[in-house]
Amino acid sequence: MRLNKYISHNTKYSRREADKLIQEGQVRVNKKVVKNFGMEVDYQDDVEVKGKKIKKKTKFTVAVYNKPKGELVSKSDPQGRTTIYHKLPGKFRIFNYVGRLDYASEGLLLLTDSVEIANKLSQSNLERVYKVKVKGLITEKVIDAMKEGMELDDATKGAHEKTKIKKMKFKPFAWFTIQKNKPNYSILKVALTEGKNREIRRFFAAFNLEVVDLKRLRYGWINLDALPTGKTRFLKKSEYNKLHDFLSSS
Repeated sequence: MRLNKYISHNTKYSRREADKLIQEGQVRVNKKVVKNFGMEVDYQDDVEVKGKKIKKKTKFTVAVYNKPKGELVSKSDPQGRTTIYHKLPGKFRIFNYVGRLDYASEGLLLLTDSVEIANKLSQSNLERVYKVKVKGLITEKVIDAMKEGMELDDATKGAHEKTKIKKMKFKPFAWFTIQKNKPNYSILKVALTEGKNREIRRFFAAFNLEVVDLKRLRYGWINLDALPTGKTRFLKKSEYNKLHDFLSSS
């Protein structure tokens, strides 16, 4: 793992703050000052920041956060927007988020103090279930694309205006149900097995359907249930048991 990412995942510092600390010579790897933030390190290495050793974690914690709209999933933002860490209790400052929800989206976001767990969950093909409200009608053409997948040479519609990702391949949805289908707006529940950048918004935008509400309800076996907006909870024992099963099989 790159040094700046290692620091960001295991401390309160953002990636940009880690870069600055490295450039200032305040980071040591195996007792040697390192100024290359792209250096590869792992948990066998001793990494110090400002003379304080980053502790290797032998236990881990996972929490669920019901993210509101209007919070950025990032440790810091150059534009000064509100991030999840501005609103979360201080003890979560060193927790890593699993995947992302964009600024206008809401719902279930997993947090963990283990970078290994965050990576394995993010890179898995576990189902991510969302409730989606779009402006317009779900046509047979849209249904076929949800069933069969599609590839776009220009998938910038529905993306952030500064996106660098243009082409995108969309896998078939794991499943979907159409709960309401009207010319003015439609509501669906959809399940994906990957987490590409603004994937749902880009997908529906290809059919001129603007996503006006997007909420994640489930990640794998972990459900949002009745957790209030802006609140957190730790995993239940049964959820931890399933997580251990997942880790041992992955």
